[in-house]
Amino acid sequence: MLMSQVPATDRPRERLAERGTDALGDRELLALLISTGVRGKGAHEVAEGLLDRFGSLTAIGRATVAELSAVAGIGTAKASSLVAGFELARRAEQTERPRRLRATTDIAAVARSLLSHHNRERLIVISCDAALRILGTDRLSDGAADQTLFPLREIIVAVLRRDGRSFALAHNHPSGDTTPTPEDVSATQAAIDAAALTGLGFLDHVIVTEKEWEAVPVSR
Repeated sequence: MLMSQVPATDRPRERLAERGTDALGDRELLALLISTGVRGKGAHEVAEGLLDRFGSLTAIGRATVAELSAVAGIGTAKASSLVAGFELARRAEQTERPRRLRATTDIAAVARSLLSHHNRERLIVISCDAALRILGTDRLSDGAADQTLFPLREIIVAVLRRDGRSFALAHNHPSGDTTPTPEDVSATQAAIDAAALTGLGFLDHVIVTEKEWEAVPVSR
């Protein structure tokens, strides 16, 4: 059924205005973001196609513009709107991130807000001043689904560029398993050695997933 055939009191936009977001299901919220359908298919049906293709809102939120555009009824414009909408939601959550790294849990909180939704491994460095206040985060590399690159020179340069005095590293494991690999451990030890050579403090290296995190064990 096209939206024009639905009684006004049952339309998502009207129910959203009158009763709030709790009155709408996932498909209806997606339909509002999509806004319009295509010939012979309303926005609700296009939204249903998205859910069928990706299986969940989480998976849709991870998808790229190209992946979303491959779904019938979703062109580049609609796909871009969806990607932007999910990214805004993530950034809104990031306002609650710690502003100072007092413990490894703070590193994990920052990292999860930036990394947990990605389906490829991504490495970030979190630079801090002498009081462990966060100066900024930098993305250093995008790897495969099960491997991350650790460019030591770029790590140090990113921290020094922000006039940092110490730093933490974090990357995600899209597999959902936070267990550090031997490569994670050796790369972390190399980062510790590089920090010592340049007079920087190394705080920790954490691996995050959507629900968990784990610090990489190293010898100091």
